[in-house]
Amino acid sequence: MASRSPERAIAMLQPYPGVRILDSYDALLADPEVDVVYNPLPNSLHREWTLRALEAGKHVLCEKPIGLNAREAEEMEAAAKGFGKHLMEAFMYRFHPAMREFVESLAEPLHVQASFGFTATDPQDIRLQPALGGGALLDVGCYAVSVTHWILGEPADLAARARIANDIDTTVSALLSYAGGATASVWASVESPEEQDLKVITRAGILKRTRPFTAYRDPHDPYQLMVESFADSVLRDRPVALPLSESIANMRVLDQIRAAIRP
Repeated sequence: MASRSPERAIAMLQPYPGVRILDSYDALLADPEVDVVYNPLPNSLHREWTLRALEAGKHVLCEKPIGLNAREAEEMEAAAKGFGKHLMEAFMYRFHPAMREFVESLAEPLHVQASFGFTATDPQDIRLQPALGGGALLDVGCYAVSVTHWILGEPADLAARARIANDIDTTVSALLSYAGGATASVWASVESPEEQDLKVITRAGILKRTRPFTAYRDPHDPYQLMVESFADSVLRDRPVALPLSESIANMRVLDQIRAAIRP
């Protein structure tokens, strides 16, 4: 683990004896024993440190959203191809067996409703810092948009509104429409009570999934499943389970929503 604060890193890693701690990100990238990097940095640093890791010969699992916009995501995809390395966006919820079963069971969806909200109270929280890529849309709205894309694909049109405070989108709502006639509504907030919900209206009935994007007290750990899947792709040189084409398409929708709420 690389950290600007070795003391904090030591405290965090106490349950894991034998883990090495490096005092800089550069030192980690220079380490020949490191094959894969997980990039959990603020959104504004995903592109820079993913590109640097790829150039250093590392495969990268990058925290969501993969970049600040689709252009950054496309640049990262090109770098991964150019350096011959695997790159995947860390949307861990996509690896939960119950979520996979839920989405695969859907037939003829007419409308998808996805919401994810919570309260960020610390003014120093990176999710409330405009310069670091903060805001409800990129932090939790990316989940709501991701699951609608997983179910319905890329929208043909959308409309969106937001509450803006201190140059941060604190609550975002969007209505998406699709070529086949289906629609979706997504809602995200960093100023609301805890809220996570997914509802899909199909011709056959209504299906719901509570807390679709996290897994507390659950026998399946989606983080572990995601890391194991990515490791398998690296070790066996197989395509990653969540292709960059999906990540880029997701970013395109986030870009369109941002353009609609900040004309």
